[in-house]
Amino acid sequence: MARTKVVVVGAGPGGLTAAMILARHGCEVTVLEKEPRVGGRNAAIVAGDYRFDLGPTFLMMKGVLEEVFDLAGRRVEDYLDIVSLDPLYRLVYADGREFLPTRDRNAMREQIARLFPGNTAGYDRYLAYEAKKLTHLIPCLQLPYSSPAHLLRPALARALPYLDAHKSLHRHLAGYFDAEDLRLAFTFQAKYLGMSPWHCPATFSMISFMEHSEGVHHPIGGLNKISEAMGKIVEEHGGTIRLGTPVDQVLVQRGAARGVRLASGEEVHADYTVLNADFGYAMQHLLPPGTVKKWAPDKLAKKGFSCSTFMVYLGVDRRYDGLPHHNILFARDYKSNVADIAERMVLSADPSVYVQNASVTDPTLAPEGHSTIYLLVPVANNRSDVDWEREQDRYRDQAIRIAEERGGFTDLSKHIVVERRITPQQFEREVNVYAGAVFNLAHSMDQMLLFRPHNAFEEVGSLYLVGGGTHPGSGLPTIYESGRISAGLILKRGAWFN
Repeated sequence: MARTKVVVVGAGPGGLTAAMILARHGCEVTVLEKEPRVGGRNAAIVAGDYRFDLGPTFLMMKGVLEEVFDLAGRRVEDYLDIVSLDPLYRLVYADGREFLPTRDRNAMREQIARLFPGNTAGYDRYLAYEAKKLTHLIPCLQLPYSSPAHLLRPALARALPYLDAHKSLHRHLAGYFDAEDLRLAFTFQAKYLGMSPWHCPATFSMISFMEHSEGVHHPIGGLNKISEAMGKIVEEHGGTIRLGTPVDQVLVQRGAARGVRLASGEEVHADYTVLNADFGYAMQHLLPPGTVKKWAPDKLAKKGFSCSTFMVYLGVDRRYDGLPHHNILFARDYKSNVADIAERMVLSADPSVYVQNASVTDPTLAPEGHSTIYLLVPVANNRSDVDWEREQDRYRDQAIRIAEERGGFTDLSKHIVVERRITPQQFEREVNVYAGAVFNLAHSMDQMLLFRPHNAFEEVGSLYLVGGGTHPGSGLPTIYESGRISAGLILKRGAWFN
């Protein structure tokens, strides 16, 4: 009996998740990746003797990773050395106060009582309600939504009272905490979705709760090691990964995907095609003109998209052992900073800056006595008029100065050995990210569940989507879920999946 052929376009985390599950279940899997390495935006940047994660640096919901490895017949601990971080991160406010959130709930209560008097009872209410919310919502995110009937599932009906879609994340947290800075500690996570906490649905309060209940983790070597492990598992199960192999177009015949044509002109035929390219880019460039209508380029231009990020990667010849792994330095006027990004779409005079000091945890990333410093500044996507060729030097200097003066990274600018940058325009031109929107389609309720591009793509048969642009959404755990869902749908069609 002929094996079912599956071609996966893109070796990002979603594509690799689907590929290793499908290969384990006997499919003939071929993964096509334009870059010379696996990982997509979850790959490594190597600059001299320094190694950085290109994109995600927070590993949350480690249990999801363990589950998809299990579906591939493997154990995470056989491939990765994952450590838990405590504190979860360090928050630095405009007035210089520091807050170090932790999974230790007694330590959290003590910090809240000291820094935000009168708010410890709200913290306890937060823990109680958000635990129930997570229990009800997670099963809903693990299911596909391909027809209106799927909105009538009992699991979603049970979750509706906890959806909290009628209010913003910031307003929801105001129900727990009267201290504005404490609300920010539980709402800044909206940035993981590329959204403002004043507009992000309160549904996503579960993100901060996941951090506090399940922790934040770091694989030794960086989160890119997850992608490398997944690629290895694909090949262990007989799958093929072809690097440096860009795809020109999905082959569509009689309304169904039949494989792909490579940039070289070669055609790779398959029974099913899994598309792990950036969704907006794929709709513009990878499907034959006129194939899609609902998500056609002119309609895509009217959809909501996330913010972007300006990235600076620094290899430095000193250590910052007194500072935590993750550091968030809030703008002096955080609400105005967020409005600059999401509404006015201009560069903030005083931005927020995230600084990863991973070498304090992971000695493999830099030479002895040296560090890797990763700076991320949330900024507007390329629907703005920002000229990054003109602005990037100034914004780079400002981000480093904020890290030095407010983050405690003393004399950082004097110790730089190597440097790399990625602007939103580079994300669009070089990484094929639509509008440079690194967190993909916005996560408003009109672009979630049934209203987000379906895992079994609704406009082309035998074409399955994975990644942040499909259900359940952006962020590594949900991208892994997208790979699991799409693999399950393909296997179900082949009568292998129960």
